[in-house]
Amino acid sequence: MTDTDAARIRLTVDGRSIEVKPGTTIAAALAIAGVRGSRLSVKGEPREALCGMGVCQECRVAIDGRAHALACQTLCRDGQRVQTRNGTVHA
Repeated sequence: MTDTDAARIRLTVDGRSIEVKPGTTIAAALAIAGVRGSRLSVKGEPREALCGMGVCQECRVAIDGRAHALACQTLCRDGQRVQTRNGTVHA
C-alpha cells in the first residue's frame, strides 16, 4: 500500500480544511499545514511545539472548543476543529 492508497483524516485548522495520515498529531498537522505559532505568550510572543512530549506546553491549542489542549500529545481525528492563535488567541 502506498501513501496515496492510505486512508486520510480531514480536520479544520483555523477554518481551513487539511488532510493528514492516521496517527498524525495535531502539532505535526500544524507543521504540515504551514501554521507557524500555536498560541501567544503572556508577553504576546508567538509560541509553537518545542519539546514534542508535552512538558513545555508551548503547543497548546483549542480542539473542538476545549482550550489548552496539547497539540503534540493529541492525535488527529476526522472532523476535528483546531483553533490556534491565528484563529483565537490562547495565552
